[in-house]
Amino acid sequence: QVQLVESGGGSVQAGGSLRLSCVASGGYRHYFMGWFRQAPGKEREGVAAIVTGGDGAGYADSVKGRFTISQDNAKNTIYLQMNSLKPEDTAMYYCAAGTLANGVDVLEPRHYTYWGQGTRVTVSS
Repeated sequence: QVQLVESGGGSVQAGGSLRLSCVASGGYRHYFMGWFRQAPGKEREGVAAIVTGGDGAGYADSVKGRFTISQDNAKNTIYLQMNSLKPEDTAMYYCAAGTLANGVDVLEPRHYTYWGQGTRVTVSS
């Protein structure tokens, strides 16, 4: 059973930065790991995803060039560095893990099995 614990959320002004962390335990190797967000009244959406131990990453168009997903395998942790934050980035951010088949959309929440409790990000204008 994979357990995921997020941290790093908070309140920041537009243009600021935050770094989210997700510590994984319970045998998450060879999983896809992703960051997702859900704003009030909206559906959960994929932000960024990465293969544990791999190099490639996928990003939503809305965050390309501003957010970076990375991993530290020694610490069993993935990160989401968020720069140039905008008010529309305000949401609850979730870390997720799953075994995805080839060719599926790595930013589609329904492909992920394990989820953290979330960390809130608020960006004020």
